[in-house]
Amino acid sequence: MHTQITSVPLKSNLLPNVNDNTRKVIFILGIALCLTPFITPAIALLMGLAIAQLTGHPYLHLNHQATNLLLQISVVGLGFGMNVHSAMQAGKEGVLFTIASITGTLIFGKLMGKWLNIEKKTSFLISSGTAICGGSAIAAISPAIKAEEKQISVALGCVFILNSIALFIFPVMGHYFNLSQTQFGLWCAIAIHDTSSVVGAASKYGAQALEVATTVKLARALWIIPVAFMSTFLFKNKSKRSASHTLLGYLFWP
Repeated sequence: MHTQITSVPLKSNLLPNVNDNTRKVIFILGIALCLTPFITPAIALLMGLAIAQLTGHPYLHLNHQATNLLLQISVVGLGFGMNVHSAMQAGKEGVLFTIASITGTLIFGKLMGKWLNIEKKTSFLISSGTAICGGSAIAAISPAIKAEEKQISVALGCVFILNSIALFIFPVMGHYFNLSQTQFGLWCAIAIHDTSSVVGAASKYGAQALEVATTVKLARALWIIPVAFMSTFLFKNKSKRSASHTLLGYLFWP
């Protein structure tokens, strides 16, 4: 799944005197290092944060398109290395966990939003992103409930921070509790939001964990469709047709 985020190029960074050519060289070198087996997903994330803060992103205007394409290619590539029988078995085992976790998270999120006095749409976006697939769910549901830019930004910020933390701590916790490959894969798919972070954490734990996590996660992501349509009724969006077209375009337009 992909995430639609409108980005505005940032002019300020910690090294403002670096020229554009140098920024591009640093950025390309960072990508080249991430393609080597020596850089783990967690280290790659830290490198990206460091480069963004120090020199800025020289190709920020292309970031959205590149992210969508690379994530789609990565998911297809993972499929070539998966055992179909094991993947289907893992998917069946994860169905009930997926349904229970999505329903429970949406209900719990609503209650927590009321308790913390969080604005209704912001609370729903955070809950949906947590329950389904992070930024992708937020991007798909936002037009269905006519969310404002500020509400979307807050929800995306919460989800992305949690994704970054999970990428580091989940493998450590998995080893600490001596989880099996299947157990860890299911846990990653249900507890981590974005597909990219699920893949990153599971790949550090093992090949079987990655296989299980990817299968269950992709099945979980399909829940964007019913939840988005349900959202139009919950928030009394009169332009249901427009919201439906936006959702379908998001899902099927490259």
